[in-house]
Amino acid sequence: MAAGDKEILKGVNLTIPDNEVHSLFGPNGSGKSVLISAIMGYPEYEVTSGEILFKGKNINKLSIDERVRLGLGISEQRPPTIKGVKLRRLIEILAPEKMREKTLEKELQQKFDMEKFLDRDINDGLSGGEIKKSELFLLLMKKPDFLILDEPDSGVDPEHLKNIGEMINEILQNKDSGKNGLVVTHSAAILDYIHTDKAHVMLDGKIHCSGNPVVMMEQIRKNGYKYCITCQNRNGRDCI
Repeated sequence: MAAGDKEILKGVNLTIPDNEVHSLFGPNGSGKSVLISAIMGYPEYEVTSGEILFKGKNINKLSIDERVRLGLGISEQRPPTIKGVKLRRLIEILAPEKMREKTLEKELQQKFDMEKFLDRDINDGLSGGEIKKSELFLLLMKKPDFLILDEPDSGVDPEHLKNIGEMINEILQNKDSGKNGLVVTHSAAILDYIHTDKAHVMLDGKIHCSGNPVVMMEQIRKNGYKYCITCQNRNGRDCI
């Protein structure tokens, strides 16, 4: 994976089985967001070798909208402000009425206190936590088969973090979408509220080790990311 002439990701090999949610740890600049961009097909990044497989299909050549139609969904770390477009209108575009369960939609609006955002310009004047809620509510309505979360705990105060965790769980536990996803984080604060089955650590554009998310993050907090290199050298790829 390259941006211009610069290679960023170097032989990343990551498989997420059906009905599993994995977390991806790593310091800033390690390549986590670039990996997400590659999966989603953002044009500024070029896949120089290998395949991105989703539902058994190589999606390397698909556009972003084709990938979304296939079932990918993403919550951005810094979603844009879109003036002149109401949240309600975007929901109608992403999830036409024939695809929506009106009773469930109303219940979710009330459960997550979303009514006050529906007729506002998207993300205009909202706090970090409110922007995350708005983004996740769109995904609740879209019902993606595979959910990608880019730093869902970034810029979110403790008051909103639990609520955001509840929204993520609602998406992942949806009977129509199964329980598939990738949670990218460097603080792991969101993992206090959602379960992930396995964790991976990315450093310098490579995945260095994999293992139990709770144990790995405890070790990283104590010893820093150098722990992962030591663990890999001692035990091989997987770290308990």
